Amino acid sequence: MSMIKNPILRGFNPDPSIIRVEDDYYIATSTFEWFPGVQIHHSRDLVHWELITRPLNRVSQLDLRGVGASQGVWAPCLTFHDGLYYLLYTVVNSFYVNMYDTPNFLVTATDIRGEWSEPVYLHSYGFDPSLFHDDDGRKYIVSMVTDHRVMKRYKGHLVLQEYSQQEQRVIGEPVTIYASADIYLEGPHIYKRNGYYYLLAADTGTGEGHGQSILRSKDLFGPYEAYPGNSLMTSRDHPELLLQKSGHGDLVETQEGEWYMVHLCGRALENRTEKGERKYTLGRETALQKVEWTTDGWLRLSNGTLLPDVEVEGPGLSLQPFPKRPYRDDFDSEILDIQFQSLRVPLDATFYSLAERKGYLRLYGRDGLGSKYRQSLIARRWQEFKFTATTCLEFTPTSFKHLAGLICLYDTQNYYYLHVTHDEEIGRCISILSAVNNRYVVPAGYIALPDEAQRIWLRVEVDHDQLQFAYSTEGEQAFQPIGPVLDASTLSDEACHEGWFTGAFVGLCCQDLTGFRKSADFDYFEYVEAPGI
Repeated sequence: MSMIKNPILRGFNPDPSIIRVEDDYYIATSTFEWFPGVQIHHSRDLVHWELITRPLNRVSQLDLRGVGASQGVWAPCLTFHDGLYYLLYTVVNSFYVNMYDTPNFLVTATDIRGEWSEPVYLHSYGFDPSLFHDDDGRKYIVSMVTDHRVMKRYKGHLVLQEYSQQEQRVIGEPVTIYASADIYLEGPHIYKRNGYYYLLAADTGTGEGHGQSILRSKDLFGPYEAYPGNSLMTSRDHPELLLQKSGHGDLVETQEGEWYMVHLCGRALENRTEKGERKYTLGRETALQKVEWTTDGWLRLSNGTLLPDVEVEGPGLSLQPFPKRPYRDDFDSEILDIQFQSLRVPLDATFYSLAERKGYLRLYGRDGLGSKYRQSLIARRWQEFKFTATTCLEFTPTSFKHLAGLICLYDTQNYYYLHVTHDEEIGRCISILSAVNNRYVVPAGYIALPDEAQRIWLRVEVDHDQLQFAYSTEGEQAFQPIGPVLDASTLSDEACHEGWFTGAFVGLCCQDLTGFRKSADFDYFEYVEAPGI
């Protein structure tokens, strides 16, 4: 019997939406301000997963210039019907204000790995739209509705509206199918089974009180009755569980008639904020639970409890693992590795080149690290609590406004940056810039680099809440620590003041604050994890 080990998508992969198309399974997850938008993973056994594409890869589909931290792409919904893939998504343009701006869009494709269509605008009621394909061929969009009023009437509000495939727009009036002053629901999905319409929705926010609710009705437009006790899964009263924040689920049926629920979760550090909240450097991740239908037509976890399991019985499918990815990227390809993303905008030839110097990534310096427009930065997710990342840099700055190096970051206000720069008195030098909620320090000062050292090796070692930088001018066997052990837990959900829906990244970047695009060459990037929990 195969076993599923949770989380199945480790490190910043929240709000999962799952489908099966014949023998293939796909999960779409949120990407927020990172570009391209929406991660899609593939599996053939529900045990092994591989990142295969990010469909929102053009500015015409996704323009994130200027959006704030943890805004951008929220809660995609992936469905498949009559040979066509559908992807709904929200672009949150403003959120930490009284009136949210949350336009929702739909794109389609005949090949999930291919090019996706230009977006169809749907509406701006709120976030988390979901598409339901009814038996009669009609399509409906269920959405949560935000209430911006100072005296809010609704804590939770869901509406249903028909979508016309022919006209490519919503039609008719939206119908309220859920309204409550007490219980907050989001991330809704509708399914039809044995004469019932089931409404699966996340409840109680996305923090440690998070849960998963299910409601049902004989009529698509309601009224919907809730499952007794409401949450069918939650970790809220069990802080000892590994999988915290469990909720925001979606259902899939296997070829053999088994049912599974994919959901978001988080693995906490013991470090806490001043408010007593635990910190999550890996962000919200994706897990999978086996579920079953009861004789009276309700859904429950197959383990007979409300608690998510770390190890789950897999389906009766043959195991089909994917080849292991190499730890090291020598930048020999003509395109960037799929693990890398950029911030808010696609990186074109004005940002980087893999051809200018064969076997190197050349980054052309752009905006500073606080910019929400044009950063020359590529990074990948932290996926475990313990890892080492290493690179080798060639860079000849001539101004203190030239910087390039290795960065661990959460958002534009929170990062640790080991970089090479220039100082008027000591010349080319190495330093660390620390930003914690816009509080900046230089914990190692500025250390001169030998003139003859053209290549500078940079490394970071992360162990849960400890982050240590090191560098070398003499090769990979001669690293020496630089600066103190830093608090990695600052790069986490809850700890960051502006955004707290994403997760920590590690990557490479280059800034030229003179505006003349001074370039830096990176020979390789290596990311090596210690075995995970």
